[in-house]
Amino acid sequence: MFVAFMAVGGIGGAATEIGPWYYSLIKPSWQPPDWAFGPVWTLIYITTGIAGVRAWRLADSVQRRYFLGAVLINCVLNVLWSVLFFKLQRPDIAMIEVVVLWLSILPLVILPWRYSRRSSLLMLPYLAWVSVAAYLNLTILRLNGG
Repeated sequence: MFVAFMAVGGIGGAATEIGPWYYSLIKPSWQPPDWAFGPVWTLIYITTGIAGVRAWRLADSVQRRYFLGAVLINCVLNVLWSVLFFKLQRPDIAMIEVVVLWLSILPLVILPWRYSRRSSLLMLPYLAWVSVAAYLNLTILRLNGG
């Protein structure tokens, strides 16, 4: 489980190309500096990995299946956002996708609550950071004419 979260981080990082197109975008003044994204995402992948392992270990077999399904869906959506935004240079489509990504984090928070509240709480920074990313995506769309 932990390795899966870290692999998603690596794949998403590889799909994140900061180049001429990205630098040409008008970005809000409140955007975190580019150098901050790597460390923040790394910390989030570590905490979600720890949360995932804890939830997996404490869940029964049925809970594990639901949780694993939610993790797999979330992992695909997490990588997809980077591909849409950076590789395909489509912040408009990425904006739609980030809403689905945000929604896919909710089961990662809710499902383990009964058997591992700590796991649920460790997922909250991920939800918060994707909220920031979604608002940043929306702001970039607005500033650059959607």
